[in-house]
Amino acid sequence: MERIYLDNAATTPLDPDVIAEMVQVMTTHYGNPSSIHAQGREVRTLIEKARKTVAGLLNATPAEIFFTSGGTEADNTAIRSGIAAFGIKHAITSTIEHHAVEHTLTAMLQQGIIDKLSFVNVDSKGNIDYDHLEELLKNNERSFVSLMHANNELGTLTDIERVGEICEQYQAIYHCDTVQTMGHYIHDVRKLKVHFMVCAAHKLHGPKGAGFLYVNHNIKISPMILGGAQERNMRGGTENVYGIAGLSKALQLAYSDMQQHQQYIQELKSYLHHRLSTEIPDLEFNGETDADKSLYTVLNVSFPAMDMSDMLLFNLDISGISASGGSACSSGSNIGSHVLTGIGVDPNRPSVRFSFSKYNTREELDIVVDKVKHIVSQNVIA
Repeated sequence: MERIYLDNAATTPLDPDVIAEMVQVMTTHYGNPSSIHAQGREVRTLIEKARKTVAGLLNATPAEIFFTSGGTEADNTAIRSGIAAFGIKHAITSTIEHHAVEHTLTAMLQQGIIDKLSFVNVDSKGNIDYDHLEELLKNNERSFVSLMHANNELGTLTDIERVGEICEQYQAIYHCDTVQTMGHYIHDVRKLKVHFMVCAAHKLHGPKGAGFLYVNHNIKISPMILGGAQERNMRGGTENVYGIAGLSKALQLAYSDMQQHQQYIQELKSYLHHRLSTEIPDLEFNGETDADKSLYTVLNVSFPAMDMSDMLLFNLDISGISASGGSACSSGSNIGSHVLTGIGVDPNRPSVRFSFSKYNTREELDIVVDKVKHIVSQNVIA
């Protein structure tokens, strides 16, 4: 059975050109970039070339790009170092952020590093209440704001420019988790009023274990990891050279074909949305689905209540379909999606996140719809 992969928001397949780039580096560039001999200098040059490439695509300077092990490390660093750098005691986020953000801020509150953690209101589609954000900023001391660009479960987009302008008005520090959108949209940091942005290469057909943190040149933060002078004294430890090379190549490819892939993948999402909504009764779509309000790679669907709802993903898996999801947290239970709970999704409805890439096809989606229809019809509660 040939499997159908629709979990690209979790991770994407490596692009063959990225693999080729990494293999070439693995076989010819084995020196330690901190060594002063010829082999070390070659690898140092390779890293700095990758940094320049990434910076150029974001309209940043190379000095604003720091390579990390991925999005979680980058988020943690931005939050912890950003708050420490300015002695900030009040942070603002939402209840539907990634755990890399939510858990970090909650821990900082429990540790007494910050005194207050506020949650901006979100509506039933996962949209930020911008007026409430302004109220929170207006009625508190200088704040640290962490709001993601696109929700990783729903796909709902937040207006980065609008948040940045609000934050600037109240001198707040703005961190934006851009893991799901880096390489899928153009991010011009000279136009955005954002202080921190992050990337995980494996979300855009690059390698796992590689990412970067963008730090606005006006922000000075303390070292991320101590123990070495790497990353301009900001992150100790020998660099993941092969991952950095793969990240740079993946981002280059993403930018070169961005418009074409946006159109193609959006058509796939719209096609699956149409077929599911017309062929399976009593469906609900979670988050925004309009093209201008939603990440084009994600479609989150709540199916009718059914026997053994927690088995839906398992049944999809044994049918050869890889997706992700779950349900909202039941009353008194901590098990389930905090995102779906945060927007008030019925916990009795099993939800599935289908997420797409340039490697998916309409033919695959036709198979998915047929399989889903069969599973739902066999298990739905009458």
